[in-house]
Amino acid sequence: MTHPPFIVTLKINEAAEQQFSALRDQYFPAHINYLRAHLTLFHLLPDQQLILDALSNFANRETFPLQVTGLHHMGNGVAYKISSGELQAYHASMQQTFEPYLVSQDRKKLWPHITIQNKVTAYKSKLLYEALAEKFEPFQIVAEGLTVWRYLNGPWEFVGDFIFKEK
Repeated sequence: MTHPPFIVTLKINEAAEQQFSALRDQYFPAHINYLRAHLTLFHLLPDQQLILDALSNFANRETFPLQVTGLHHMGNGVAYKISSGELQAYHASMQQTFEPYLVSQDRKKLWPHITIQNKVTAYKSKLLYEALAEKFEPFQIVAEGLTVWRYLNGPWEFVGDFIFKEK
């Protein structure tokens, strides 16, 4: 029996996660909004202990800042853009370790973002993008760890957190 694949997300500070999740609850179609706001690092890794062991090693580090730099209109949705050279380097290092297991989507350079709306009409997403962009000011959030999930063809099942050390 094969297990559903792992999804790995970056755990952000609680206040930021609540803020993005509130927007997601407001703007994401309710019938497919299975998740809290998240920043996906890997979309499909095998459910194997060696993956969890490697993630545990990658979590042996300090928390670090992330800049929320703007909004991105995705055609049928809206996301907040996240900028961090440290996150890019961290992800690239993880890609090297997981290279034999990566699907094409996970081999690409990371495009860090937090989606708050998806799978709506282009018109509806354009209206939300314009409304949010008009009052947007950059701000900082904090990367606090890694979260592992199992993908269940829609919903995700929580597997566990790997928490970074406080700075």
